[in-house]
Amino acid sequence: LFSTQVVFVKMFLQFCISFLQCIFAIVLAWHGSMCEDSRCTSHHSSLLQGKSTQCKHELQLPSVSIVSNGSMITKKCFITKTLLGEYQDILAISCDSFDKDTNQTFGRAQGRKSHLDNLFKVCEWCQKYKVAFKINSVINTFNVDEDMRENITELNPVRWKVFQCLLIDGENSLREAERFLISDQHFQVFLERHSSISCLVPEANQKMRASYLILDEYGRKDPSKSIFDVGVEEAIQFSGFDEKMFLKRGGKYVWSKADMRLEW
Repeated sequence: LFSTQVVFVKMFLQFCISFLQCIFAIVLAWHGSMCEDSRCTSHHSSLLQGKSTQCKHELQLPSVSIVSNGSMITKKCFITKTLLGEYQDILAISCDSFDKDTNQTFGRAQGRKSHLDNLFKVCEWCQKYKVAFKINSVINTFNVDEDMRENITELNPVRWKVFQCLLIDGENSLREAERFLISDQHFQVFLERHSSISCLVPEANQKMRASYLILDEYGRKDPSKSIFDVGVEEAIQFSGFDEKMFLKRGGKYVWSKADMRLEW
């Protein structure tokens, strides 16, 4: 049993390294898309593609996932193989509301572009280029009474993660996030309203605490030695990550596209 646990921990740590590499590549790719120089954009897109290839071929990870707000994702990303079904298992898009006014409140407006229009386009591209499509939604004061059943059913994601708005010390707590918080009871009412959606995966606050390994740009969750200086095994001891909570909230699931048996 002990040897099995050791193997699992090693596999998980290896996954964390690759996941972080992907995240950094995504940040670079996003920065490149904001650059006026097309060569700069191409360079950062190739970095993202390279990291995805590394995760699949060199590290042979069962799943490579990217989380984005979708604002910088275009059809060209798929055509140029920056987002390629061969190396990408899941593309998760953040969508907290299907109401345009509510999205304005969240700051989801994209100038003349519509966040919702782009969401449906990305969903279509994922289907065409064989990338599993996922939606992440944070339920808060402004969308807790919304009925999203029709739109979620139409988009038909492989997974709809529904988070209860969580206050994180030192992060969103500095941005007056208290006004977004909802009670456990209100969150439960939202879940009951959407109970017919089979792909819904709820995450209340008690499930989220310490069950995610989210690191800053220096490879830290809390101010500590960087993962790049001391390595994953040492850094993870001070990350506040709880493996039991990770498993309890269903953090390990069928995340390999090959095992999803999707119909393209």
